[in-house]
Amino acid sequence: MVTVGHPKDAGVVRATSVEIGKRAATAAESRMLIDGELVGAASGAEFDNISPATGRVLGTTAAADAADMDRAVGAARRAFDDTDWSTNRELRKRCLQQLQSALESEQEELRTELIAEVGCPVMTTQLAQLDWPLADALRYPARLIDEFEWERPLQGGGLFGERNMRTVVKEPVGVVAAITPSNFPIEVILNKLGPALAAGNTVVLKPDPNTPWNATRLGRLVAEHTETPAGVLNVVPTGSNEVAGLLGTDPRVDMISFTGSTAVGKLLVRQSADTMKRTFLELGGKSALIVLDDADPAKVIPGAVGVCVHAGQACAATTRMLVHTSLYDEVVAAVTAAFAAVTVGDPALPQTLVGPLISAAQQQRVLDAIAQARRDGAEIATGGDVADLPGELGGGYYVQPTVIVGVDNSAAIAQQEVFGPVLVILPFGDDHEAVRIANDSAYGLAGAVVSASSERAMAVARRVRTGAIGVNGGMYYGADAPFGGYKSSGWGRQCGIEGFSQYLETKTIGYRRPRGA
Repeated sequence: MVTVGHPKDAGVVRATSVEIGKRAATAAESRMLIDGELVGAASGAEFDNISPATGRVLGTTAAADAADMDRAVGAARRAFDDTDWSTNRELRKRCLQQLQSALESEQEELRTELIAEVGCPVMTTQLAQLDWPLADALRYPARLIDEFEWERPLQGGGLFGERNMRTVVKEPVGVVAAITPSNFPIEVILNKLGPALAAGNTVVLKPDPNTPWNATRLGRLVAEHTETPAGVLNVVPTGSNEVAGLLGTDPRVDMISFTGSTAVGKLLVRQSADTMKRTFLELGGKSALIVLDDADPAKVIPGAVGVCVHAGQACAATTRMLVHTSLYDEVVAAVTAAFAAVTVGDPALPQTLVGPLISAAQQQRVLDAIAQARRDGAEIATGGDVADLPGELGGGYYVQPTVIVGVDNSAAIAQQEVFGPVLVILPFGDDHEAVRIANDSAYGLAGAVVSASSERAMAVARRVRTGAIGVNGGMYYGADAPFGGYKSSGWGRQCGIEGFSQYLETKTIGYRRPRGA
């Protein structure tokens, strides 16, 4: 049983995923937020929200159609063009602070909701699923409203004399379409909305249809507990790819901010090309954990098992483990034993590391990838099949933690993002080969290096072509830390000054100073 509530709370109720699902359904917000109003779809349509833990329907959510999306985009356009949101920094700061307080007031309800609809283990909600982003994802950009250099005078008059003055001005992009994934939904939503709204943009948020309730809850909090003008934020859930695709083609949308698969990211680029939208893409990964020959094998086990957290549904997971040949056999044996000992179970239980995958379709994709590895001659050191759970969890979407060896880096299992609890372990001979293998990937999102020497590990880390990397257990996460990838892992950065700046346009103004002034 899990304690649903803050660990310091007294009198909290203990519950299973089945019970948590029922509780989440009673508190869920099924309506959209469009132009300041909480509404159902114009057609009255709804779609089911399915529990990944049980395969049962939790409840329903309004299903936007083209008319709803048109209204949401129009509202965002009017709010940007006709209100003072884009210029009133004090209002923006106050609204973000109000939203922060509102989210904190419903933090435990949101925790329950995430466990129910995302299927994330409760332990992850105390980390990146909820508590970490709630601590700083809105606070950091709200602070930047005061600290950011919105105008920068250029020194001297340039080519046109000392009376010629020049100023660089930062302005919001306009209407931002924020499209978010199912694996860490509220984390991604807050890290998009924080900088986008703080910078003065208006937003149409399209959450993943597998996990809509955390987004619709946020929409209700904005409507009921903040002074945010109508249309500044619109929350439009839909299960239709065609309706979602309108955000890529609508000329009233100025920017796409997308987190998800590389394939969908490329589609959005094509859809948005005709209207020349700015595009931020945080996409897939096949990150490498490099274990150098001087590393302590016992210290690499936590990093390897980290692939199992939330059933491997993390774009930055180090799903390729590169091990020096002198340690390879020892590390493979230790990692295999560790994976075999990991319990797959009810995400509501405090000891659960591996819960369900988000859907039956994703479960099948993971199983298909393992089957392809077998056909390619790989050895399945442990796992490799459906994880059968008893009772009401038997309808959930579980896969055994899986370790794969016996292939090289050209194999599909070493090149393609699986998005499941699957680790492939590859040998290398020296530091140069480790870097070559790590960089031999279409992706470049994250990674890690383990060595007894910090200097040596840092030297290797600097050569790996990724947007983020951890050295000897170091963590790069935070609202002040830019995150994003090289190559097919995307364009732009989430968080940090870089993430804030991508929601801004740059204007240079030249003007003449009056004589004698």
